[in-house]
Amino acid sequence: MANTNLVKNKYKLDFIKYRHIWLILTSLVLIPCIVAIIYLMVNQKNHAPLKLGIDFTGGTILQYTVDKKISTDEIGKIRVNLEKIEIKNPVIQTTTQISADGAVQNLLSIRTTYLGDKENKDKANDITNVLKNDFQNVELVQVNSVGPTLGSELLKNTLTALVLAFILMVVYISFRFHFEFGWIALLTLFQDVLIVVGVFAIRGIFFDSTVDSLFITAVLTVIGYAINDTIVVFDRIRENMRFLAKKHSSNEIINASINQTLARSINTTLTTLFTLLALYFFGGSTIKDFVLAIIIGITTGAFSSIFTAGTVLSFVLEKQEKAKANANA
Repeated sequence: MANTNLVKNKYKLDFIKYRHIWLILTSLVLIPCIVAIIYLMVNQKNHAPLKLGIDFTGGTILQYTVDKKISTDEIGKIRVNLEKIEIKNPVIQTTTQISADGAVQNLLSIRTTYLGDKENKDKANDITNVLKNDFQNVELVQVNSVGPTLGSELLKNTLTALVLAFILMVVYISFRFHFEFGWIALLTLFQDVLIVVGVFAIRGIFFDSTVDSLFITAVLTVIGYAINDTIVVFDRIRENMRFLAKKHSSNEIINASINQTLARSINTTLTTLFTLLALYFFGGSTIKDFVLAIIIGITTGAFSSIFTAGTVLSFVLEKQEKAKANANA
């Protein structure tokens, strides 16, 4: 049951009073993201909003055996040497496996653009020569290719997954709460995803970075995290309105409800970010972009659940209250 003295309590932040400021800050972040996305959609041949990696455009994985365990510094050196021979954005991974005779083998995998025709097959030889200059007893043991057609199908499936996730969430929230809550939750989720995509579009323009299937995983993770935070805020608003709507305005109830959940949102976000920052700086280069996308998404998700969702809801309910008052006048 809601605290009937809730609105009378003094809070440090008046979210509704400064709601125009929150919307302006959100716009300042969204505008460069939207510009970067539109720029890539206009200038890229595939009209994609991001520079797509080999998971979506097709690519080749070359797997080598090496005679020693490769360190993180050596991986960085390999990447630099590969870029010198015009191998763009190579993905380098190291693993170990037990061979049939029980010996431990060190494996080095390099993912690069699709090596299907003769000219690109020569690139595979160039990659092998680069590794032979740095390591002894390097042997190419396996080559697997994913053609552009399969990459396009993967992109289509991932976009379908994103759209379905949005639709199902809106249907659930609209059923569980009210329709206004559903489309506002969709709006804030779209904002969070747009910022994540926009930041990576900017990185693609200025640093030529690409995204792979892990990026879609990160976006889905962000959607799940952000909607959870928004539902917590909405649930508190709904509960307080059941008991306080007759005595207080919607703006007062929304402001009090956000303040009630503020500590929980900040604590949850910070503890999650501490773990993600540790992964970003110490987890290795292969997951940096994945972790970065989640860091950006969780940060924007916390902001939108506190500032954007309640702010937009206050505008909608305030308009409904004025229309109802005018109808009764």
